[in-house]
Amino acid sequence: MAAAFLPATSLRLTPFSTLRFLSFFSISNPSPHSLYTPLRRPLYQVSPANARRRCFCTATSHSPSSGDGKNNHEHRLGSKVGEFRKKLRIAEVKGGADEGLSRVGQSLSVTGWVRTLRSQSSVTFIEINDGSCLSNLQCVINPDAEGYDQVEAGSILTGASVSVQGIIVASQGSKQKVELKVHKIILVGKCDSSYPIQKKRVSREFLRTKAHLRPRTNTFGAVARVRNTLAYATHKFFQESGFVWVASPIITASDCEGAGEQFCVTTLIPSSHETTNTSIDAIPKTKAGLVDWSQDFFGKPAFLTVSGQLNGETYATALSDIYTFGPTFRAENSNTSRHLAEFWMIEPELAFADLDDNMACATAYLQYVVKYVLDNCKEDMEFFDTWIEKGIIHRLSDVVEKEFLQLSYTDAIELLLKANKKFEFPVKWGLDLQSEHERYITEEAFGGRPVIIRDYPKEIKAFYMRENNDGKTVAAMDMLVPRIGELIGGSQREERLEVLETRLDELKLDKESYWWYLDLRRYGLWLSSSRRIWARV
Repeated sequence: MAAAFLPATSLRLTPFSTLRFLSFFSISNPSPHSLYTPLRRPLYQVSPANARRRCFCTATSHSPSSGDGKNNHEHRLGSKVGEFRKKLRIAEVKGGADEGLSRVGQSLSVTGWVRTLRSQSSVTFIEINDGSCLSNLQCVINPDAEGYDQVEAGSILTGASVSVQGIIVASQGSKQKVELKVHKIILVGKCDSSYPIQKKRVSREFLRTKAHLRPRTNTFGAVARVRNTLAYATHKFFQESGFVWVASPIITASDCEGAGEQFCVTTLIPSSHETTNTSIDAIPKTKAGLVDWSQDFFGKPAFLTVSGQLNGETYATALSDIYTFGPTFRAENSNTSRHLAEFWMIEPELAFADLDDNMACATAYLQYVVKYVLDNCKEDMEFFDTWIEKGIIHRLSDVVEKEFLQLSYTDAIELLLKANKKFEFPVKWGLDLQSEHERYITEEAFGGRPVIIRDYPKEIKAFYMRENNDGKTVAAMDMLVPRIGELIGGSQREERLEVLETRLDELKLDKESYWWYLDLRRYGLWLSSSRRIWARV
């Protein structure tokens, strides 16, 4: 029920001034807990037959200032916003080389979610987690603690959110160095007994059906923290290297990959708020029976971006070194772990740089972020090494410590042809390398070392890659790493206008759609190099 509040006096307030408000509300069947139930008998009462009532209420405004009211205009209405205070996280309590022993004797308050609860005759142990780290904080609660009655009543279950206050003490157990001796526990949010994320392990297939709850599991929590660290390290690396971050468009009319596997964005069919039972006849058509794109939102076909690199080039011509970092979309109908409909991609653009500069930057970036994760996500990485993929820490350490090698595509094909191994996919010059070929090169031929393959046949690469002097290959590179294959792809851009136009004609691409891209070659010729880093964590 809406209520209208009308001021009975002027809104010009002075210290301790009074406002009177006349309110109208229905009290036909008032609840004893209703927000609109009068606190006193109305000053004006009409016939009981009338279901609506009127009453006056008063409010007093108090100014924090004293004196004669001069220069107090800013205090007449409202009050100051409080100072933001960073919450104490469990990662801070248990962090450090001593795992929290330096905090013994400190009084503190922590909030989080109950992971486990076990009661004994005279004490209850509750482990809570706030998402800041993998490990839980063990809380020891005696019957004399304030709020213990909620524990006895069974109100606090796994999944409930709580606030605990107490003193850090050395733990008597072997699983942790410190624990919290609780003086007060507050149940912030109850959790129903049907909560599906319990202490026992569940399959990832089951978690797919509980996607809204799976971030609370160890695996998905660790993935989120590592991904966060990778994103932070990415920005840190490029910012410290003098790059400028650029936000590239998500909706675009161009397909920079030339594959045509894009998601279409259109208003010609029903939105999510409308019925899906729409006849094909409802889609506007031209006299020739084709879709009339002129009636669409943009007046022509539009798609979700597959890459922001071409847009990034426009900024590289003005800002020199830039990078984009955002979502990209691919409509490849392939149900494998290497094909995602949506993922984030990092795409740096280097002005006045060639392919050698590109490879050097890619190597420096990868080693930087991998080392940053190993140094700052030790607990999560140890969890992955134990439960998800054994040996992952060792392999990542090799990426940081070992030198990267480079070889041409032609040399890679010769190496594969001479390999004493039968591959599922054919090996032939002019064909793209498959995952099994890439993994053989890194894992077997070069003993677990990252390898960069360069100078690919132009027929299997995009139009914007610079053609080499042999007329058959382009200045493109793919960085291969063990157990994955291609992780980073890049190329030197074709800066020669006439060569670029010829390449567009060869691929039967509409030059009118790339008029702006050709303009970049007309106005201020420069060398440019770009790469794509797949952020598919």
